[in-house]
Amino acid sequence: MEASSSGSTISSVTGGKAKTHQPEGREDLQVNQLETQIWIKPEIQKTDVDFSEILNAIQEIAKDVNIFFDELEGVNSPSKDDDSLLHHGNLTSTSDDASRLEVVGEEVPDKNKTNGLYFRDGKCRIDYILVYRKSNPQTEKREVFERNIRAEGLQMEKESSLTNSDIMFVKLHAPWEVLGKYAELMNVRMPFRPFNPFNAGAPCILVRCCFLNGHFIEINGRSRRSRIEKQISRFRGWLPRKPMKLDKETLPDLEENDCYTAPFSQQRIHHFIIHNKDTFFNNATRSRIVHHILQRVKYEEGKNKIGLNRLLSNGSYEAAFPLHEGSYRSKNSIKTHGAENHRHLLYECWASWGVWYKYQPLDLVRRYFGEKIGLYFAWLGWYTGMLFPAAFIGLFVFLYGVTTLNHCQVSKEVCQATDIIMCPICDKYCPFMRLSDSCIYAKVTHLFDNGATVFFAVFMAVWATVFLEFWKRRRAVIAYDWDLIDWEEEEEEIRPQFEAKYSKKERMNPISGKPEPYQAFADKCSRLIVSASGIFFMICVVIAAVFGIVIYRVVTVSTFAAFKWALIRNNSQVATTGTAVCINFCIIMLLNVLYEKVALFLTNLEQPRTESEWENSFTLKMFLFQFVNLNSSTFYIAFFLGRFTGHPGAYLRLINRWRLEECHPSGCLIDLCMQMGIIMVLKQTWNNFMELGYPLIQNWWTRRKLRQEYGTQGKTSFPQWEKDYNLQPMNAYGLFDEYLEMILQFGFTTIFVAAFPLAPLLALLNNIIEIRLDAYKFVTQWRRPLASRAKDIGIWYGILEGIGILSVITNAFVIAVTSDFIPRLVYAYKYGPCAGQGEAGQKCMIGYVNASLSVFLVSDFENRSEPTSNGSEFSGSPLKYCRYRDYRDPPHSPVPYGYTLQFWHVLAARLAFIIVFEHLVFCIKHLISYLIPDLPKDLRDRMRREKYLIQEMMYEAELERLQKERKERKKNGKSYHNEWP
Repeated sequence: MEASSSGSTISSVTGGKAKTHQPEGREDLQVNQLETQIWIKPEIQKTDVDFSEILNAIQEIAKDVNIFFDELEGVNSPSKDDDSLLHHGNLTSTSDDASRLEVVGEEVPDKNKTNGLYFRDGKCRIDYILVYRKSNPQTEKREVFERNIRAEGLQMEKESSLTNSDIMFVKLHAPWEVLGKYAELMNVRMPFRPFNPFNAGAPCILVRCCFLNGHFIEINGRSRRSRIEKQISRFRGWLPRKPMKLDKETLPDLEENDCYTAPFSQQRIHHFIIHNKDTFFNNATRSRIVHHILQRVKYEEGKNKIGLNRLLSNGSYEAAFPLHEGSYRSKNSIKTHGAENHRHLLYECWASWGVWYKYQPLDLVRRYFGEKIGLYFAWLGWYTGMLFPAAFIGLFVFLYGVTTLNHCQVSKEVCQATDIIMCPICDKYCPFMRLSDSCIYAKVTHLFDNGATVFFAVFMAVWATVFLEFWKRRRAVIAYDWDLIDWEEEEEEIRPQFEAKYSKKERMNPISGKPEPYQAFADKCSRLIVSASGIFFMICVVIAAVFGIVIYRVVTVSTFAAFKWALIRNNSQVATTGTAVCINFCIIMLLNVLYEKVALFLTNLEQPRTESEWENSFTLKMFLFQFVNLNSSTFYIAFFLGRFTGHPGAYLRLINRWRLEECHPSGCLIDLCMQMGIIMVLKQTWNNFMELGYPLIQNWWTRRKLRQEYGTQGKTSFPQWEKDYNLQPMNAYGLFDEYLEMILQFGFTTIFVAAFPLAPLLALLNNIIEIRLDAYKFVTQWRRPLASRAKDIGIWYGILEGIGILSVITNAFVIAVTSDFIPRLVYAYKYGPCAGQGEAGQKCMIGYVNASLSVFLVSDFENRSEPTSNGSEFSGSPLKYCRYRDYRDPPHSPVPYGYTLQFWHVLAARLAFIIVFEHLVFCIKHLISYLIPDLPKDLRDRMRREKYLIQEMMYEAELERLQKERKERKKNGKSYHNEWP
């Protein structure tokens, strides 16, 4: 919770000192929604500010406070309980010119009590649901388990399913005593009674502060502003209001009240803000406490026969889940009638497509789904927001290429080179072609490979570092606001599979001191070796798939060149690339299914001890498989296509049969752009369809069966546990698939971004849709997941850092090897018209195309590669010479087809650029990482102050308790003395 407002007080200033106005007999009242407030820091005791107006205003405030306390007699002050986010439109207020006070009136009737969220008595809220089948033979285990559940203090009811008589629902409720006991054991942090650092006996009222003459102060809700500030405010009034912010009328109290929290303690229960015991613990916390209990209840005699997870794995129970809070739809508008429940509120302000442009209500997401899911959406929102500058710069690079297209000397020379005849790009059937036939490809290449490409590559490398560094700061703020700073993960239970495998070998746990199953070091090493071998084998499968794509490209380019349709025949290389990319995408999707099964098998083979170890091992394998599968063909196109083909007359061949594929006369970058664009668009579209399409189809099919059996009104009369059971359970791997999709996208966006500047824009558009798709899925299509806690995104952060480092290396090679940036630069400074002048403009590129092409004698063709056409269609007689992309000597030189000096200059420049680029960017990354602290300074100060104030609160509260006990003892002692005869 934020500490910016806590510990403040209503004060007046007389004689430079702060005096507290305190109504008598109101020591224990807590006021949380007084808007007209003031906080004067101790530092302003000595000041030249005229406080005459301030004193008058404070006197009025003091009167209002007295009136407020009088009106509160017998009325509970508003609490930030689990229903406080719901706007019922039932507020009473008293207001005058000095202040506005809003107090919650009488309790609004809860419609959910008759909607399957409570026990039959309508008072006990259902905190957890267990589902089993009567026909399941594990009856004895269930009976023992349920008997022990009651022994722990949980209340239980059973209901038979209305749709299947074999299915039974077990409803669980945790009463206040059980919640308090386990909340203390689990160190659940709850709102602590605020402490007034200036006057310990005064009621603490949360304040708002404005900046006045170097000090924070607010008077009667109006701050003193200078003329400049008034003009600025007037100017802002003309501007449109922030459309991305959430509607405060719909969500009147969306933000958390500023108050401190502390681990719950039953001995100090009077220190906590408890207005209603039924709503003190929100629904997510209640379900988490019940789940904690269920994980520690025995179901059979034996030291390891414990926990709900084991009963789920052996089939004793079919499902276990907390309930959604009613329907997510309502017949009435949320703006006029308020939200029916938190699920409805989430749907309207988060999961609905109509709010796609608004910020996410992360506090509400965290409150409903827990910190772990809240952190995922916080990270996804942060990543999406950081994509805006990257997408803007990438679009600028692309538009720069569009605007400079007509001024590009290289493209002009390619389009005007009607007299330059290029050698065939494949054996036999590929014809000679004019260089000017590549005009359109040269122009498209310039859109992505232009003067701004290097700048964009450096920018994206720096952007990745800034993104990660600022995410650490953002995560720290979220962890502070959500009370995760001091949270430590509980000692994890041993996985049932590990326990069953190694139950005969035991050792003492060094932490708990209890015996536990033990895996020998030799056994663990042997399993890891087998697992690593499996990973290596699957990587070889990926390489084999890429090899198959290469053979396909080599074979089909000749086939398309001999095609009867002129359109395909004249664009044989583009047709080859396009079909190869589509086939590669199909292979990627098929191998993904195989990789998941292999990764699951290898992870289980390793026998991880705990669930977190299993999750980390599985995550690493799946990411490695998916990353290699997705990017292997892209690496081939970027760094191998056209690099090792030889030259006409001496081509390198695959298995001494197939001639390796060459790049297009305009370069290989167009192939890389097509590969990235097609894969990125198709994969993101497919993922989004499968994420939402599969649950929608499954749930639609379930509803269809219910309608056929019970009619159109049947489903609406079902209780909430029946409706939730018919929803799809959350993925067995939790948030793994969600993170994996985004991490792979991050890699695709950064690793080859120099070749495809529009990748961040495509990622941004996808993520805007992804956020709402995931939100819709969590709110409407999935059962409510257990509200789990987490401090960060786990192993994924390390993977992101690794991708950031890899992106620097790959972009350096893309610019130096794949693009023509370095050859053009060498020509401009060494061989062009401006050689020796230190210039590199477009005029310096005159003659570059001719200098980058070598000459080949047609009569030197090998028999198996000699084209069927002799090129007489160009000049009326057979061609003697053709050109190809390379830096080689002409056929009549002393060393025919040897490398020229320009080739070595270009090679040296490429290597030098890679070294300089990598070192420069890595230095910038490390400098930025050093300059940006992981913890914001203001947050560090707030944490220190909170620690201090909490200690003071504890001391003051304890002192108050002791004083009351002393008074009670004196009173009792006096009465006892009077009764003595």
